[in-house]
Amino acid sequence: MNIATPLFEGQSICLAPIDHENDPDIVSGWTHHAIYLRMLDPKPARPLSPSQVKKQYEALEKDIEESKNLFYFAIHTLPTPDFPERLIGFVNLHRIDWAHGNGFIQLGIGDPVNWGKGFGFDALKLVLRFAFNELNLHRLTARIPEYNRAALALFRKAGFIEEVRRREAFQRDGRRWDDIHLGLLAAAWRENLVSRTGQSTYSE
Repeated sequence: MNIATPLFEGQSICLAPIDHENDPDIVSGWTHHAIYLRMLDPKPARPLSPSQVKKQYEALEKDIEESKNLFYFAIHTLPTPDFPERLIGFVNLHRIDWAHGNGFIQLGIGDPVNWGKGFGFDALKLVLRFAFNELNLHRLTARIPEYNRAALALFRKAGFIEEVRRREAFQRDGRRWDDIHLGLLAAAWRENLVSRTGQSTYSE
């Protein structure tokens, strides 16, 4: 990677810290979209008020400071002549095991109006580069419910492969669904990067 390459800016989005003043109102709105919550997490969906979201952010930042194994980024669109910069989602690296270079990744785009526009893949590319080049992690795992086909396609497009399938671990809409764990090794990510760009990892 060129030393001048922006770490946190992609083609259409940038990765940013939490904005405690403005983000809670936006995230609260996302929690009123049941489909977003159900795709993100198998836990029961429930709407949250801005004050509840703010408390979650406070707990999250405390965990970041104390655990030293969690990185959280807000996903913002880059400003255009027609639209200002705006919060559209989040991505995090969590449960990092520094001794073995392992970690988990989770990504969510909040408002369904922003789905299918490439924002998630752009953010995923950025955070993978951060994980493997900046943090020197060896592997990442994404845990995705079987019914979230869009997320499965997104992570597979980035090079993740299915490693574990916990059969019928979740119940939704009157049926059972599998809990799928996808993994990506740093070496495979670098090979995939070279095959796409024809360049070494450190020149992208």
